[in-house]
Amino acid sequence: MNQYYKLQEEFFVDMQRCIGCKSCETACAECETNGEESMIHVNYVDRAITIQTTVQVCMHCEDPVCANVCPADAITKDEFGIVHTANTSRCIGCSNCVMACPFGVPKKVEHYDLMMKCNMCYDRTSVGKKPMCATVCPSGALFYGTREEMEKMRPNSSPVNQFVFGQEVVKTKVNIMMPKGSTELKIF
Repeated sequence: MNQYYKLQEEFFVDMQRCIGCKSCETACAECETNGEESMIHVNYVDRAITIQTTVQVCMHCEDPVCANVCPADAITKDEFGIVHTANTSRCIGCSNCVMACPFGVPKKVEHYDLMMKCNMCYDRTSVGKKPMCATVCPSGALFYGTREEMEKMRPNSSPVNQFVFGQEVVKTKVNIMMPKGSTELKIF
């Protein structure tokens, strides 16, 4: 096992802290393994009535539906729980993963005819560095560290990594910060 994964660092997203600056998108696009494409996306909730934004990052599901529906076995999950972007030599550009993801994360990049998504900066995290997006977020909406560090920073919040979509329960490697005591997020 890679020595850096023993630190039990996790990825935390606090949607209420996102200010829509898109620093995360810019930093992600600068990563040479992404082909200058951002694998993280900042979206407006309802631009007509609010300036509230949300950050869309791969949740790295325990049982990734994107990989399960891939007919070419192009999407894999490693022993550290990272769901990797499509293998370029295997991806057939069918978009099954795009349609199946409950979080709407994978994007088909048309000019590559390839699905691309966040792999939590595996080239960085596997050698003990933080993901690019978490290093540049000025508001702390994105954080990569230990649960203990997060508890100190956000004493009135709880990290949640269980999501309920109707009858389907999805557990993830990435945590969303919710009000203290929350254990899951129900999405209707």
